[in-house]
Amino acid sequence: MAIIVDIDVQLARRKMSVGEFAEAVGISAANIAVLKNGRAKAVRFTTLDAICRVLECQPGDILRWMPEDNTSPTPRDLG
Repeated sequence: MAIIVDIDVQLARRKMSVGEFAEAVGISAANIAVLKNGRAKAVRFTTLDAICRVLECQPGDILRWMPEDNTSPTPRDLG
């Protein structure tokens, strides 16, 4: 999928566990895993709002687009 979810990056910056995050957002840890692993087909705006509220970030801090035909990592992918 061309949309990359960088929740792990934000969780690490805040030293927050997936369990703490899931409880604060109000969704299951399994659904967090679906987001983190890129298997989600959609995200409700209410969920995105809760994620951004809990992580104190903008949607662009956790969602980014990458062309599917791009096989080499960009500097942002590496760090």
